[in-house]
Amino acid sequence: MGGNAFLAETFEAHRGHLRAVAYRMLGSLSEADDAVQEAWLRFSRSDTSEVTNLGGWLTSVVGRVCLDMLRTRTARREEPLGAHVPDPVLSGAGGVDPEDQALLADSVGLALLVVLEALAPAERLAFVLHDLFGVPFDEIAPIVGRTPAAARQLASRARRRVRGAAPVPDPD
Repeated sequence: MGGNAFLAETFEAHRGHLRAVAYRMLGSLSEADDAVQEAWLRFSRSDTSEVTNLGGWLTSVVGRVCLDMLRTRTARREEPLGAHVPDPVLSGAGGVDPEDQALLADSVGLALLVVLEALAPAERLAFVLHDLFGVPFDEIAPIVGRTPAAARQLASRARRRVRGAAPVPDPD
């Protein structure tokens, strides 16, 4: 099997998981697909011969891409016209295809995605990767550019906000 065919097959094996991570982070299927595509571009250009866990490596890449996209939203001060509700996952008229079924099985409810919109990008990434995907804080820390203890604190703060214990601070 050629090098490009092997890369494509390896990436396709992880695509559903990567799309689910990106969707949970961004709340938009089109943006999730953009993030996964960007991860493919980085994967196809990188030397991954020394990577022992390609799934973990790809999840980290998608997490960083999503973090960059969320930071870009904040830097541009993008404001939605109305209340932003994440894209629902719908099935077609002919039934549910396996990819959509896997995404639906992995996806969280729209209510949680609306709550996630209130979190800072680093908090959201730490919360999603740790609480929803079980990624250890030692692996999350380099992605968010913090220490493992700071990553743990980000996830803890996000959990409190998701439970409604702490209001979102008003930046003004």
